[in-house]
Amino acid sequence: MTLSSLAITVAATTSTTLKKQSRNSKFSTLALFFVATSASSAARAFSSSTPTFLPRHHQLSLSRRSASSTLNNSVIYNTRGGSLASIVGKKLSLSRRFSSTQIEQEVVSEMDEVKAAASKISAADKLALMRQKMEENGVDVYIIPSDDPHLSEYVPAAYMRRGYLTDFHGSAGTALVTKDAAYLWTDSRYFNEASLRLDAGHWTLMKQGQPKVPTIPKFLADLATSHYTTNSKPLKVGMDAYVHAASFAKELNEAFADAAKDMEGDVPPTIAAIDTLDGKQNVVDSIWEGRPDLPKNPFRVHPMKYAGMTVQDKVTKIRSEMTEKKATMTVFSALDDIAYLFNVRCMGDVETCPIGIAYATISKDEVALYCDPEKVAPADVSEHLKEAGVTVKPYDDIVSDIESHLSAGKKNKVWLDNGRSNYALSRVIPEAALIDAQNPVTAMKACKNEAEMEGMRQAHIVDGAAMANFMAWLENAIVVEGRSVSEVEIDEVLTGFRAKQPGFKEVSFPTIAGVGANGAIVHYRAAEGSDLLKYLDRTQPILIDSGGQYEYGTTDVTRTWHFAEKPDDEFREVYTRVLKGNIGVDSMIFPENTPGFVLDVFARKALWEIGKDYGHGTGHGVGAALNVHEGPHGISPRWGNKEVLKAGMVTSNEPGYYEDGNFGIRIENLLEIVEISSSDDATNGEEPANKKQKVAAEGKKFLKFGKLTLIPIQKNLIKVEIMTEDELNWLDSYHQEVLQKVKPLLEEGTPAMEWLVKSCEPIKRD
Repeated sequence: MTLSSLAITVAATTSTTLKKQSRNSKFSTLALFFVATSASSAARAFSSSTPTFLPRHHQLSLSRRSASSTLNNSVIYNTRGGSLASIVGKKLSLSRRFSSTQIEQEVVSEMDEVKAAASKISAADKLALMRQKMEENGVDVYIIPSDDPHLSEYVPAAYMRRGYLTDFHGSAGTALVTKDAAYLWTDSRYFNEASLRLDAGHWTLMKQGQPKVPTIPKFLADLATSHYTTNSKPLKVGMDAYVHAASFAKELNEAFADAAKDMEGDVPPTIAAIDTLDGKQNVVDSIWEGRPDLPKNPFRVHPMKYAGMTVQDKVTKIRSEMTEKKATMTVFSALDDIAYLFNVRCMGDVETCPIGIAYATISKDEVALYCDPEKVAPADVSEHLKEAGVTVKPYDDIVSDIESHLSAGKKNKVWLDNGRSNYALSRVIPEAALIDAQNPVTAMKACKNEAEMEGMRQAHIVDGAAMANFMAWLENAIVVEGRSVSEVEIDEVLTGFRAKQPGFKEVSFPTIAGVGANGAIVHYRAAEGSDLLKYLDRTQPILIDSGGQYEYGTTDVTRTWHFAEKPDDEFREVYTRVLKGNIGVDSMIFPENTPGFVLDVFARKALWEIGKDYGHGTGHGVGAALNVHEGPHGISPRWGNKEVLKAGMVTSNEPGYYEDGNFGIRIENLLEIVEISSSDDATNGEEPANKKQKVAAEGKKFLKFGKLTLIPIQKNLIKVEIMTEDELNWLDSYHQEVLQKVKPLLEEGTPAMEWLVKSCEPIKRD
């Protein structure tokens, strides 16, 4: 049942006047419930004190599967029966808890099968098989990235080659195998996890970005120099052209050429050569028995009330930009770009991401979607694409169609972003015919229209209600009942409460629920039977990073909780400084054309004052009912991303601190970027009236952040004495906003309502 239809059903008893007033609103029926007179109806419709069940761990992890038909299951939204104490511990079958399709269950089991397969064969045996196949193919080195042909962050199980080979399953990392060594490069988010997962007897962890750790191109250039000096022949570097960015291949060739210049002789020798092994099987695939099949799940139409812009209008805008660039064809490879362009979504192809495997092209006289025919089999999808003038073509025709387009006219040029497209696509385009630039969808998608932003706002309101129910349950389990609750159960119960919200589809990324030392593993993922699995009680903190994919929006929030009667003073000190960093970014007023890295220092200042820092970026973009990680903007200390922040963008704000072997702290909210008019106050609304100043109207536009996430921050972990008056005012103002927007979705007298009201009380300042 959709958001609107559920709300209409519940609102049937409200006044005729309210119903009439609501008909013209994009989210009219949901908006009714934010009126005080209808708060009670809203609470009954959208939330409850507790569910009629509390999920336990089952073979298929609930957080990694769909609950799209939850609202059609009366067990799910019969929300008023049973007390919290009587419900805890009840067990129901997974099929009764969530109504998932067989396809969705298979996606989850395939993910688990990859991990099981990776652990079944030893590192020594897999590497021996790899080296045998490398020798057969005539290559000295083979590179295995995390990517699929669309360079996705999260990939279908069939493309989890690096995970299968290394037994490290983080979303970022590249493996490199030589005849006598094996290496894994990954970033600081995964240093801890990779060191735990890799077999140190056979794999060397390369902590990218750290001193004396070379990049892959530099490493291979040095290896090529040594190899050529010893053997007088080039180093053969094997790679699959379809799963490496075109820009990476270019970097490799440039690194080899630069290194060759330092060799003796009048003419620089060819010290290395890339071999894409065309026509041959990917080397990892050749040793991977039982590799999963490629998914073929159908698209669904993303309604206009959430998309806000027709496919035809998007195509018209793109063609206008193509004219300016003098491009005759634009190629789209990133899956979220394609989902956005055609107003479609998909479930099951890529875990937690509502995207489907496809390519797309736009030329002067054709708009083409390249995908498996099963993906467009639903009648409404087929009709939707037909009305938009989209031609559906076989997935594998993309390369030949690019070649045909170029051969059709000497002046034809192809617009393709080499950084977001695979090498197989790029290499068929001559340099003179290539327009290598950010594709036009990237910017369109990043700056949300009003319908998309309204969907994001509503997603965070219902997400706040889900979290209030969850936290009431968790606090009761830990503090009142004195239970020890596993990270897996925490993950599943939280997903259960989200699944009760209207329009919920699945989680927006695998939930991170890290107790104690596991909280310091930045992208930790709890699993039953794991040696790392921990249980939460009152002696340790927990970091929970989670989110939901709703039909109308995407959420991502992190909170760190600690139920100790008297939390450790040092922990509270660091927690407070992380919070100060969050407030520092949130409160910023900044001029247009400001790149994200400029704001990063405000997130770290309080930590730097005591000699502490964190290794990840502070903020990433978020899609509207799309990928939880979205470019092109970000907030990070790395100056390479100079993309400016613009009105309509959504970014995370997530400073943290991690002490390996002890704990992790992160406080994350999503923010929308809004333009300040000359009548707005320049204090972002948190300071007392006597401190407010007007923004100077000198022709320059200024921007600020609007809050999306609506989940309280634990007040008893805050050391008030190191907070400023303005920061305390910010906290109270934020909690008032949370209470105002989430309260109408909860029922009076329930544990969730009591928890929310208590959590949003003004902080004691004495």
